Amino acid sequence: MKKTRNDRMDIRNDNRNDSRNDDRKRIKKMIGYTLALILIVAGASGIGHSPLLRRPASAPSAPAKGAAAVAPADAAADAAGIDRPTPEESRRVYDIVIRGGRVINPETKLDREGLNVAVEDGRIALVTDRPIAGERVIDAKGLVVSPGFIDNLSYDPNPVGVWNKLADGVTSNIAMHGGTASPGKWYSYYARNRTPLHFGASFFYTQARNKFALSRYDSASPEQIAELTAQAEQALNQGALGISFSLEYVPGIQAPEIVPLMRVAQRYNVPVYFHARYSDMEEPGTNLDAIRELIGYAERTGASVHVDHINSTGGTFSMLRSLKMLEEARDQGLDMTACTYPYDYWGTYLDSARFDEGWQKRFRITYKDLQIAGTSERLTEKTYKKYKKEGKLAVAYAIPEEDIRESLRSPFVMIGSDAILEPGYNNHPRASGTFARTIGLYVREHKVLSLMEAIDKMTLMPARRLEKQAPALRKKGRISRGMDADIVVFDPGEISDRSTVEKPSLTSAGIKYVLVNGQVALDEKGLHKDVRAGQPIRSEFVRYRVRSGNLAIGGGRQVPVVSYRGEDYVDAEVLKLQGYSLRWSREDRAFKLAVGGGGTLGAEAAAEARIEEPEPGELLLERGYRLEWDGGGAELLSIGSRGYMPIGTLRSFGWTLSRGEEGWRAERN
Repeated sequence: MKKTRNDRMDIRNDNRNDSRNDDRKRIKKMIGYTLALILIVAGASGIGHSPLLRRPASAPSAPAKGAAAVAPADAAADAAGIDRPTPEESRRVYDIVIRGGRVINPETKLDREGLNVAVEDGRIALVTDRPIAGERVIDAKGLVVSPGFIDNLSYDPNPVGVWNKLADGVTSNIAMHGGTASPGKWYSYYARNRTPLHFGASFFYTQARNKFALSRYDSASPEQIAELTAQAEQALNQGALGISFSLEYVPGIQAPEIVPLMRVAQRYNVPVYFHARYSDMEEPGTNLDAIRELIGYAERTGASVHVDHINSTGGTFSMLRSLKMLEEARDQGLDMTACTYPYDYWGTYLDSARFDEGWQKRFRITYKDLQIAGTSERLTEKTYKKYKKEGKLAVAYAIPEEDIRESLRSPFVMIGSDAILEPGYNNHPRASGTFARTIGLYVREHKVLSLMEAIDKMTLMPARRLEKQAPALRKKGRISRGMDADIVVFDPGEISDRSTVEKPSLTSAGIKYVLVNGQVALDEKGLHKDVRAGQPIRSEFVRYRVRSGNLAIGGGRQVPVVSYRGEDYVDAEVLKLQGYSLRWSREDRAFKLAVGGGGTLGAEAAAEARIEEPEPGELLLERGYRLEWDGGGAELLSIGSRGYMPIGTLRSFGWTLSRGEEGWRAERN
């Protein structure tokens, strides 16, 4: 889709001045003291709850001094992410409290009514069933409180479409279908224009190759491929979240162009998003061939692959078989996901390769099954030719309903709109209604999904698809303490899409409040277009510079220690010094640990260990690989082909760790 920029946007400054902040703090203190007295009285009279202390989620809960042991219900609440505020937290007056809602957090499977969510300084401070006070209180009784929706298959956040996204509950707009060839300029532009949604983009290969004036049916030369590959690597270092290809629209892009960029993506641990090559089941070139091609690239390079809108490309008329192929690839250890949208019609430009000769047979439709977006006009042969020359966008009623349902049911398929509203409104209605429609139609009415499953597909799953190298997304898609306050509050009985092919700009119904970065961007008064709280979502890479110290192990042998985000790691090869062997399992994406050599510290076992210091500049990556042994496991940090484990893992294998001025020391118990 085309980019639209408006440099003349009226940007209002919503920053608070210092004096207002000081006044607010004084008021908060006064209210806080009053609330404290109320809570004390309430507790003494048995009205409130016992103020049990809450410890960090990683530590076991214990009762406050003088209190009874934690009840099983409280332990379950802790596990689900329900906080038990300390007295100090109970006295505090928060910026916003969302009170009494049904909170759904897909990460912990929390789904409970009557909870309060406290927001402070753009973050979620508490999720609790205890009374808490806020400068602003949002009554959410009877409403669902969900993480803000993440649209990972959108386009540039133009100043028209972002507001329809917000009204549909979207708080992060990520242009992974398309994107940019120049992420440095792209991010700077949308930051300057104070975009109301969080924003990110892929390196868009089609746009990058356009500089060579290649037609859609031309392939790039080896020299051009080398230049584009270098450009892709540069783009990732400028923040691009991955690499995207549109093979059906540019069929000249073949394996010699794709594989080098996928190797870059694998090296940098970012996904490759594909609009696959085929959208039908007519030979030559079927959906199954398209899926087979993408699986082949993943096998050949080890890169992560995402299939764009599988309901309209790669799965139409073949959904169960296409999903089965992807499932089998995943079972073999390949990192493959897909997305879908809840419409039984797709839309694209009439002058695209999708409408090359034979489209009626391929898509099993005729002219009358095409409708110009933004109008009620169905096409004839004559009008089709006219609008094809004009490059109009049309919708095609060509997706079997059962394909939508099967794609929604798949556990590795998430939601993506593949649209954003643009000036002129020649757009697909999914630009305004994808997320509300998913819940209203396929959860409430058709009962294809549970509400938890739908919210997972619209929040946590897209966050996890991209968060390995985009730390900002690790704080999104969840409702729990410390997460970003990107929140949508909706009426589960009312939420629905209102946008239509004729009127794609109609905003969704039933979405009551939307918070972006802790600021209310939509409420009972409507959209607040002075709230511009969006932040860039970028890839960030950590490279090895110098060892943070040494570990003395196995008779004084010194091995390098690597520091990553505040934690020390050591090469898992050190376990061979204790007589273990390591075996890589691609299916499980894990190094399996087994006892070898009787578990002794013999010279032969020690000699097998190849522990080398990483080269300066090597990438430190979280690929999701694990070290596994009978009864335990640990997440690994990847440096090249080697796995580094948290240094504390050694305690699980009979070592005592100590740290002094000269570094770490490991001694056998």
